[in-house]
Amino acid sequence: MTVKTEAARGTLTYSRMRGMVAILIAFMKQRRMGLNDFIQKIANNSYACKHPDVQSILKISQPQEPELMNANPSPPPSPSQQINLGPSSNPHAKPSDFHFLKVIGKGSFGKVLLARHKAEEAFYAVKVLQKKAILKKKEEKHIMSERNVLLKNVKHPFLVGLHFSFQTADKLYFVLDYINGGELFYHLQRERCFLEPRARFYAAEIASALGYLHSLNIVYRDLKPENILLDSQGHIVLTDFGLCKENIEQNGTTSTFCGTPEYLAPEVLHKQPYDRTVDWWCLGAVLYEMLYGLPPFYSRNTAEMYDNILNKPLQLKPNITNSARHLLEGLLQKDRTKRLGAKDDFMEIKNHVFFSVINWDDLINKKITPPFNPNVSGPSDLRHFDPEFTEEPVPNSIGRSPDSILLTASVKEAAEAFLGFSYAPPVDSFL
Repeated sequence: MTVKTEAARGTLTYSRMRGMVAILIAFMKQRRMGLNDFIQKIANNSYACKHPDVQSILKISQPQEPELMNANPSPPPSPSQQINLGPSSNPHAKPSDFHFLKVIGKGSFGKVLLARHKAEEAFYAVKVLQKKAILKKKEEKHIMSERNVLLKNVKHPFLVGLHFSFQTADKLYFVLDYINGGELFYHLQRERCFLEPRARFYAAEIASALGYLHSLNIVYRDLKPENILLDSQGHIVLTDFGLCKENIEQNGTTSTFCGTPEYLAPEVLHKQPYDRTVDWWCLGAVLYEMLYGLPPFYSRNTAEMYDNILNKPLQLKPNITNSARHLLEGLLQKDRTKRLGAKDDFMEIKNHVFFSVINWDDLINKKITPPFNPNVSGPSDLRHFDPEFTEEPVPNSIGRSPDSILLTASVKEAAEAFLGFSYAPPVDSFL
């Protein structure tokens, strides 16, 4: 059997087509993996591990903050000492307050579900995380950092908002804005790439969100199309703040090795201190992918991709405007001190000629009509969610009340580790 394609110079056999589909599926699954999980996978690949850069990178199996390292480490503190942010602000919230309707996302520590609040009849995206899994990978700090960042997001239109959080003995619950226009990744998969005006609109809204985080001394660190959602009108909503780094001043740096392989900046791969400009590299990578269909320096061979990021000059095809070319060259500058945004952060991006047609006041007030409308009919319209998630049954344990849980020693430990996680907004915020 032979399948004719206009794009192909010759013919595409059925077996070759199946091979291409398998490669595409593998690429999609790889993109959804966290960096730690992905590192474990390539650690078992003998070919990839031969590359010196990969060997160096694989020496780090878990992200660590160097300022927390000690030549003579003391015994680890008990979970209750690790995180204790005070008494719960919302002790009455519980899983049984919700009807959990559909799985709409999955991660390393749990699931994201579409849920309807029984009393309010409002729809939310509820992120449900397993404490045991978090503790096993020693990721408490990242989870609590995500919560802290979410608490600061209420004033920006392009960042997902936290309504409240609560916990049971074995789970953490983030009650978030429900956004059902689909991941940017999902739309890129379907359309391969975007025209320049559409890419510019998304890049401007993303840059606005990153600039706001930077103004709060937060570095995002994990910008990628999977973490960029479209709302029901087609505006950008940035989500998933688990890798955010707080308290990074204007010239401050950090050294944690984290992110997603395709979007790692050269300084991160070199394990050098990095600053806010790591987010502008990622913006360049996402803009490049929107215009060309794949991330810059991409290769299915991870060792080759890392080598490309570190050493290969940026190559831009001639089918984009000079202003887009200039912006990509500035954002994807391998030397972070020369990268666009290194001197004046968001203002440099905002004032770039590529964005000269953007009225930034109108943008922040959502007065610019998005170039694409997801056309969702309502909260139950799940057409833009991956069936890989929505066809999965909702686990019975998701809405289980803590009263029905037998408090084993491990569950008690998990319960103590997240004291202060629960959050409810002040009463006057509803007025």
